Amino acid sequence: MNVAIRYAAGSDIGCNRENNEDSGYAGARLIAVADGMGGYAGGEVASSTVIGSLRSLDADARQGDDLVDMLGRAVAEANEKLRIVREERPDLSRMGTTLTAMLWSGESVALAHVGDSRGYLLRDGELFQMTQDHTMDELLKAEAEQAGQQADPAETSRLSHVLYRVLDGREDREPDLRLREARLGDRYLLCSDGLSGPVDAQRIYEILSAEADPRRAVDRLIAQARDNGGPDNITAVIADVVEAEHARGAEPPVVVGAAAQA
Repeated sequence: MNVAIRYAAGSDIGCNRENNEDSGYAGARLIAVADGMGGYAGGEVASSTVIGSLRSLDADARQGDDLVDMLGRAVAEANEKLRIVREERPDLSRMGTTLTAMLWSGESVALAHVGDSRGYLLRDGELFQMTQDHTMDELLKAEAEQAGQQADPAETSRLSHVLYRVLDGREDREPDLRLREARLGDRYLLCSDGLSGPVDAQRIYEILSAEADPRRAVDRLIAQARDNGGPDNITAVIADVVEAEHARGAEPPVVVGAAAQA
């Protein structure tokens, strides 16, 4: 069956930040969210550089391509661009960014993930988290579980926002990569932790299930994060898998957040 995606994206500065360090992209073949970090200007440059580097995939992906390889190489190229920027701008030496991205070709979709932005899948009335946060608390929990033990709750709580893997222009910044099969009726959500932090999975599920239009669903998710305090920048990208003939024709891509200002 010939499938396509209907998509929407939105980004908001939140209630406590002075600038938006998130970037997002939604197009016919590519959706992506990047949450930058590194102080004033650094996070904006990092996230917009990565999104700007990846967006060429939206036109390049074709039926029969090795999507995982293509997406993996594109992430490596984006990380290399960060290295070049860091060398040219010593004031940005601490910058970095998360990245969660999906690349489509028909029913096949590649997923790349690094950091603590998240990817969710709503399928057959159930919400699944497709990604694992690259935070120190999750690493400690996994190591304790492998040893048949339980991680210290106080220690994991203290380290819940400490990332052990990001894109920052340094070597060996490998994303998690996998190939998935998209199905008609799937709804995918990529978001920064400015959404997944203040809005729990149950509320995300309720909004994604109740609001059929992806644009309105994005707006409601962002509004909910703001209602819950909006402590960080908030970015959400939604893609609905539909029959190709039900797609909206040549819909232009959407760029949001810092990348929209670059």
